[in-house]
Amino acid sequence: MNVESFNLDHRTVAAPYVRVADQKTLPHGDVITKFDVRFTQPNEGHLDMTSVHSLEHLFAEHSRNRSGDVIDFSPMGCQTGFYLILQGDPAMDDVLSLIEGTLTDITTATEVPAANEVQCGWGANHSLEGAQGVARDFLAARDEWSTVTR
Repeated sequence: MNVESFNLDHRTVAAPYVRVADQKTLPHGDVITKFDVRFTQPNEGHLDMTSVHSLEHLFAEHSRNRSGDVIDFSPMGCQTGFYLILQGDPAMDDVLSLIEGTLTDITTATEVPAANEVQCGWGANHSLEGAQGVARDFLAARDEWSTVTR
């Protein structure tokens, strides 16, 4: 299939993990790399939408304080993780450090950025506490992030 994740056997992965999901060289030679940042085990658990929405806002804002290479941080429709898209071909250790640092920042945040009806399409659909709980759980499993399959 054309979509990389549709070719991934979701029964064999072991969340939480971080893996390279795709890499593209654009027409002018720029490289972008997409990472699968999986928070929950597919088909066994999922994140609630207010936590997903808030984590998206928080990670998008805080990660850019740590790296100018962040292009996007988008939730998966299945609510089990996010896609992190970075400019270039970063070393995995650098990506894991970016994720760890950003999630640590999120655990001490005092508000969800742009969680209002002016800056967000559903400003009332947020939970700072939920996003922080998801971040803490992922950080607690830091030693498992590099193991993708069972």
